[in-house]
Amino acid sequence: MTKILLVANTDWFLYRYRLSLARFLRRRGMEVVLVSPRGDYTLSLLAEGFRWIEWKVGRQTSHIFEELASVFSLVQIFYREHPSLVHLHTIKPVLYGSLAASLTGIHAVVRSITGRGYVFLGEDARARWLRFVVSLIYRFLSAKATIFENFSDLNFFLEKKLVRPSAAYLIEGVGVDVNYYVPVPEPEGTPVVLLASRLLWDKGVGTLVEAARLLRSRLDVRVVLAGKPDEGNPSSIPLDVLQGWEREGVVEWWGWQEDMRATYAACWVVTLPSLGEGLPTTLLEAAACGRPLVATDVPGCREVVENGVNGLLVPPANPMALAEALERLLRDPVLRQQMGTAARRRVEERFSDAIINARTLEVYESVLS
Repeated sequence: MTKILLVANTDWFLYRYRLSLARFLRRRGMEVVLVSPRGDYTLSLLAEGFRWIEWKVGRQTSHIFEELASVFSLVQIFYREHPSLVHLHTIKPVLYGSLAASLTGIHAVVRSITGRGYVFLGEDARARWLRFVVSLIYRFLSAKATIFENFSDLNFFLEKKLVRPSAAYLIEGVGVDVNYYVPVPEPEGTPVVLLASRLLWDKGVGTLVEAARLLRSRLDVRVVLAGKPDEGNPSSIPLDVLQGWEREGVVEWWGWQEDMRATYAACWVVTLPSLGEGLPTTLLEAAACGRPLVATDVPGCREVVENGVNGLLVPPANPMALAEALERLLRDPVLRQQMGTAARRRVEERFSDAIINARTLEVYESVLS
């Protein structure tokens, strides 16, 4: 039996983004084993009937001996499990898992690049140092099969010679269950603008807060942040800053939302003024629910949002442009309906989990052949 290991740096990532793939593979007779640190979603993964293995790894880079211990721990897991293929997600699992696979003689390796993130987008000294080290490792392991979520990231890695052309694949995101996320009518009352994501500066949360100040001076609107800070990410927004915005009344902070269908149903427009993405699942889910989108014209977002069709694109880090785009949609119910309908259709045609999972399996079969 083909055994697939899905590896990530949080159990939350596996539950939120790879559970559909795991179910899809299991239905095709494969054994799927999930590997991640222990967290709040471990029991949920086990309840799905999958075997889960704990991998002890920190989100942030720490002492060199602790990082080496994380690599060795993965070596032990790979050696013990003898998988047919390992699929690695996010930067540490991609790097450490690639090294561990090489050390244990596993040749069937698939890596998913889910955006450039802090390492490639950050401009502080720490980000530049990490970028140098990470780039060296990528070049050393450039022959490993690598899935990108948008053309911009794929081309960036090719130009920097971080991956070989023969090993590069494009699959747009992780897919959305279009039977679970379905169109719902717009709620009555005060209009609600929603940003649902990890609360990071890189996600453009600060830009939205500034836009909210402008927007609230022009019309009655509620601007909502759904999500929580990510303390393992250097771009995480401090708790006291979030609480200060809420005290000011400029935004509402709803925190982590388990039922995202209800969250999307409570809003009129969904926005993501990010500085860069792989391919944002939150926009796909909102689109599947028939919500118009406002996002930045950056990699990942522009793959989801076709400007003027299913939403509006604005320049990054531009609160004025963001406020104007949101105001345009909030004042025009016909336009919201048209764009929401187009958003749903685009997801059905390009981004359903059935399409994405089938394409991922094609990559597996290519690597295993």
